[in-house]
Amino acid sequence: MADSLLRSQISSPCSTTALLSPLFVNSYSSSRVSGKPRGLGFSCNSLRQRYSRFAHLKAHAQEVAPEESQSKEPKWWERNAGPNMIDIHSTQEFLDALRDAGDRLVIVEFYGTWCASCRALFPKLCRTAQEHPEILFLKVNFDENKPMCKSLNVRVLPYFHFYRGADGQLESFSCSLAKFQKIKDAIAIHNTERCSIGPPVGVGDLNLLDTAGSQEKPAEPSPI
Repeated sequence: MADSLLRSQISSPCSTTALLSPLFVNSYSSSRVSGKPRGLGFSCNSLRQRYSRFAHLKAHAQEVAPEESQSKEPKWWERNAGPNMIDIHSTQEFLDALRDAGDRLVIVEFYGTWCASCRALFPKLCRTAQEHPEILFLKVNFDENKPMCKSLNVRVLPYFHFYRGADGQLESFSCSLAKFQKIKDAIAIHNTERCSIGPPVGVGDLNLLDTAGSQEKPAEPSPI
């Protein structure tokens, strides 16, 4: 019985579609194994519609896949709040950014991509950067700049430095999301209107460019 059904399908106009359909193959295979032929339960038109729908969905998936890969969002530490938030990738970039900031208040965040406290605090830091476009925010990846971070005495993450013009470094402290008020208080103190006399001091007498890349202990995340 099953063989006669197969021959009839091959001789019919929809035989190619039927043979390519997984539904037909499964039904025919089941009949051969059990020895008891089953009714196929679908027509040639039904097979055409199912195969056409499958081909359409497959083509649509191939078109959408490249768009989804292109629109993939950046990782959390790669996001910036705006033009006043800059990623620092080297010691020279750090020194140049402090020099070019002039009399602007500069807030430096030292972070680790693996640091849960850094990730929890970061969205609030971005909102603060948006609220204060006059302040320059620098993001320093600890793992990319370990020798420099060691020279700047960064031992806990996230860690913050405040700089301003000829006054140089104003203060530094570790800060978690629960203690974010420390950053707001420091901004209120140091972001007042004033004019420093002389060129920006930056890191002062530290010669960061001569720092050796020794094997130092990794930074520790501060409690969230």
